[in-house]
Amino acid sequence: MGGSKPLVISAPEPRSLDLIFGPEARAELDRRYEIHETEAAGVASLEPEILAAARYVVGQPPLDRDALERMTELRCIFNVESNLIDNMPYELLFARGIHVVTTGAVFAEPVAELGLALALNLARDVVDADLAFREGRELWGGAGNRGALLLSGAEIGLVGYGDLGRALHRLLAGFRPKLRIHDPWLPPSIIREAGAVPAPLEEVLSASEFVFVVAAVTTENRGFLGPEAFASMRPGAAFVLLSRADVVDFDALMAAVERGHIRAASDVFPEEPLPADHPVRRLPGYLRSAHRAGALDVAFRRMGDMVLEDMDLIDRGLPPMRCKRAERETVSRMRSRPVTNN
Repeated sequence: MGGSKPLVISAPEPRSLDLIFGPEARAELDRRYEIHETEAAGVASLEPEILAAARYVVGQPPLDRDALERMTELRCIFNVESNLIDNMPYELLFARGIHVVTTGAVFAEPVAELGLALALNLARDVVDADLAFREGRELWGGAGNRGALLLSGAEIGLVGYGDLGRALHRLLAGFRPKLRIHDPWLPPSIIREAGAVPAPLEEVLSASEFVFVVAAVTTENRGFLGPEAFASMRPGAAFVLLSRADVVDFDALMAAVERGHIRAASDVFPEEPLPADHPVRRLPGYLRSAHRAGALDVAFRRMGDMVLEDMDLIDRGLPPMRCKRAERETVSRMRSRPVTNN
């Protein structure tokens, strides 16, 4: 390449640089780096001189061994979402000391906030009560609180304790819950040090009035919450699905809600966008959100800030610190699907 600035290959679809970087951050990116924008599917077939000069990739394009062998200056792939897709030879990247990082931590707080809102709605039937009021069917006083739950002091369970689980824990702390957490990828001491109780999945499900599912999809847990799991929950408990729909048997979840055993809410679904005739759209006791929990402008802008800070560290021979690094032991076990909408 002709310039003296380091080269960045930009292929962050479905996102864009202007979504991720605010005006000041985008100006800083352009000042410090030469940007080659392209589509993700075309990265591996870029001209040899572009591949050879690229120091960074922004996005998660499919890359084969041949393309990576040509990328002799590559130092880091910035995956600007929270998923790790099985579309590149991670073992080769690790062997060469190339970082793979995600900016998914920016979504933790906004998703946690909506998760709390969904739980409160389930506990007090806020949405349906408002609809009833508009239609003149409202129930006053105690008559409108049959089956209501109190979040304060409640028995609460988290399935998963990554960035999202930790952000949700911080929000829940003010409600003084008895918090049980199941996360087989963490040592129990980390959960205890956070002020919660490490517990097997069966205990989290059976003992909790509120269950939040914030676990990533892996090779071990696809559909692991099925009929038996939902049957083991307390009658009338609230189930809030925030991470990915693939961790549950969705038909079993709908069946548990339909028979009135539990109430549920989710921001994610097996198909997105969801078909117009999908039965969950008409299911009483189910609160729906169209995968919008993390899609805030402030979160997208934080992505760009994180990327710039880590690029600066790597440029100075230091490891990335703001984004979350993929781990060689777990990256191949991730099974999330890529996002198709911001």
